[in-house]
Amino acid sequence: MNILILGSGGREHALAWKLKQSKKINRIFTGPGNAGTFQEGINLPVNPENFEEVKRAVRDNSIEMVVVGPEAPLVAGIHDFFRNDPLLKNIPVIGPDRTAARLEGSKAYAKDFMTRHNIPTASYKSFDRSTIHGAQEFLRSFKPPYVIKADGLAAGKGVLIFDNIGDAEKEVIAMMGGKFGTAGQKVVIEQFLEGIELSVFIVTDGNSYKLLPEAKDYKRIGVGDKGLNTGGMGAVSPVPFADTGFMERVKQRIIDPTIKGLSDDGIVYKGFIFFGLMNVKGDPYVVEYNVRLGDPESEATIPRIKSDLFELLEGVAEGNLSERVLEIDERFVTTVIIASGGYPGYYKKGRDIRGLQHTEECVLFHSGTKISDNKIVTSGGRVLAVSAWGKTMREALNGSYSNARLIAFDDMYYRTDIGFDLQ
Repeated sequence: MNILILGSGGREHALAWKLKQSKKINRIFTGPGNAGTFQEGINLPVNPENFEEVKRAVRDNSIEMVVVGPEAPLVAGIHDFFRNDPLLKNIPVIGPDRTAARLEGSKAYAKDFMTRHNIPTASYKSFDRSTIHGAQEFLRSFKPPYVIKADGLAAGKGVLIFDNIGDAEKEVIAMMGGKFGTAGQKVVIEQFLEGIELSVFIVTDGNSYKLLPEAKDYKRIGVGDKGLNTGGMGAVSPVPFADTGFMERVKQRIIDPTIKGLSDDGIVYKGFIFFGLMNVKGDPYVVEYNVRLGDPESEATIPRIKSDLFELLEGVAEGNLSERVLEIDERFVTTVIIASGGYPGYYKKGRDIRGLQHTEECVLFHSGTKISDNKIVTSGGRVLAVSAWGKTMREALNGSYSNARLIAFDDMYYRTDIGFDLQ
């Protein structure tokens, strides 16, 4: 079988790396991919949000399955596009349709879904321009910090937390005034949850599901979780506090009600669900849903899957996921993101990356890289993810960091304290 993976980040490289191990797959294509996915198969100059381009790539390369990495094509309806096209309708798309993708595409919809199906989450209210005056009253009804969320997709920048109510009120006005474009036409204000975050993942065929390895990622750019939010500067899997008892509560209170809720709402969900959770004194609460795998969590969780990942995707497509086998490596995997200096603000591209050939006993997942003049150079803010295994988290982190030190490019940066709060 020929598979097309849509996307260009570390998550997509991790998927390509793992799927390449399957005996059932003939060729792996990634569109548009990066210098790492080029090592696993064939890169195609495809914009995942241009569905006609995707269609041409599928037909020209005899693609038999499409795995959607990022959220934007899912929210825009790529699954629906395939289902409604006579030439594409028999090609399975791993990822939900537009209706189901609202779980990530609209934070207000997701919060309403959780409330309707009794899934624990922070108290909240949604506001638009017609009700903006009520936002101030609602903010003043509880104590800081104040969590302000743009309703739609905002490239990971649409969630802000303020200690000062004046700043929170200004942010609501700024969002509705176009700060995040149409994503901020509606704003969700919610109560701050005090706890520690983790990410839980499942893959589902609409009836049954398989629980994938969980992870904890680190969003802030600076050591000690200081500074600006990023797409993620590293991740750890498994999460030490996510023991059997805690994960059983996650299943009973969150995952099972989510699957049942989707079914009760008449939604057939085929693909991955990412539960962004907060552990509040041992009880899990949903912070957000994502309708795809996480990044950089994928670079820590996918290497822990021992069995054939394609078998699971085939089970999703055929609706018999419950019959498929998932084996998990009990070892820790940690990943450390190597970034361009200046990220998440301004940074330079095109830096020559040196030392890749010197790394050992790890996997380098490429994110912001490309090939230029037969060299691998930087092309993004998050450049590489260095993933390593270990019997303990410390051993895995030693592997990630020892290999990160072998890599170099001008103005390179990485956090030196991934996992600091779990040891």
